Order: sequence, then structure tokens, then C-alpha cells
Amino acid sequence: MDRTNDRQLIRRLQTGDEEAVKELADRYSHRIFQMALRQMKNREDAEEVTQDVLLKVYRKIDKFRGDAALSSWIYRITFNTAMSRLRTHRAERAAEAERDRTRFARTEETGEAATPRQPADWSRMPDEELLRGQLREAVASALLRLPEIYRVPVVLRDIEGLSTEEASVRLRVKDQTLKSRLHRGRVMLRKQLSNFTSGLDIHRQAA
Repeated sequence: MDRTNDRQLIRRLQTGDEEAVKELADRYSHRIFQMALRQMKNREDAEEVTQDVLLKVYRKIDKFRGDAALSSWIYRITFNTAMSRLRTHRAERAAEAERDRTRFARTEETGEAATPRQPADWSRMPDEELLRGQLREAVASALLRLPEIYRVPVVLRDIEGLSTEEASVRLRVKDQTLKSRLHRGRVMLRKQLSNFTSGLDIHRQAA
């Protein structure tokens, strides 16, 4: 029955039936979302993947040959779309981390404050995105003001994502020493950021 209904739905989509588009969403959006959520681990991203997939299915329906079930074809598109978005996110995070590392390295080498960035045009950005951008700037500035003995453990653990063991090996110190410096660095960082936002919790997980 599902295959018969799918064949009918495909024909209607190929003829531009607007009701068929709604039926496509009603029939598959929940299943697409669940699969996307398993890959993305984030509801907002999963919702965006779902919308992208439905649009791709509609645009590419003329190319569907029927060699496999419509559901299989849709799930393959969902998987590829989610993987593409994940790769993009990883690339963006890697680029941002590299910019931060370069900035910190240049500051440590020269002993000078990081070169101020040109004022950004925030007028077109949603409030949440604006807040994230301002927070990144505030954290970067606060980190640069930390003594090196505390700044480096914070950077290694909280920015580069190293484990306690990995950071200890990198710094050639005992795990307990690393944890003590990390805790002190986080406390100092919270104090420096207290003017930015009240009650900000920089690191909620225990070391």
C-alpha cells in the first residue's frame, strides 16, 4: 500500500500538484527529522536539515527513477544533507579555533595586545547571534589578560578540547597541578567577565 501511495504521490509531485507537496511533508517530515536529529544531535539543525531535504526532494523528483522505494531515496538525501552540514560545522569550528590560536601565539610572541578588529556591522544579526559574537570577543580579551600559567591550561582544556591527561603531558606537569591551575584560571576568567553578563557560568562541568 505504501509503495502504491508513494507512486501516486510521485506522479502528483511531478505534475506540480501543490497538495502533493503538503502531503509529502505530512508523510515524511517527522521521519526525516528523527533521522536528522540522530546525526546532528541538535533540534535546530535537525529542523533545518528537514526543510532542506523536503525542498531537495521536490526539486529533484523528476530525476527519481523508482529503482528504490521513495522512502529509501529520501533517507539517502537526508543522510547526505546531514553529513554535509556536519562537515561545514566542523570546518567553521576548525577555522575559528585556528584564528584564535594564531591570535594568541602572535600576542605571546610580541608581548602586545591583539590587534583590535574592525567594528562589525551587527545591524542585520539576530540578537542571539549578536550576543554570541560579543561573548566570543569578551572571552578572547579576558583570556589575554590572564597570567600565562593559568591562561594556557584554560586554552588547552576549554578551547582546544584536550583532556586533563593530554594537557598535563603537553605542559609537563602532574594532573593535579593542571587541575589546580585550570580551576584558578576559570575563576579569574569568570571574574573578568562579570561585567559582561551577570551570573555567566563559563564551565558548568566539573574538571
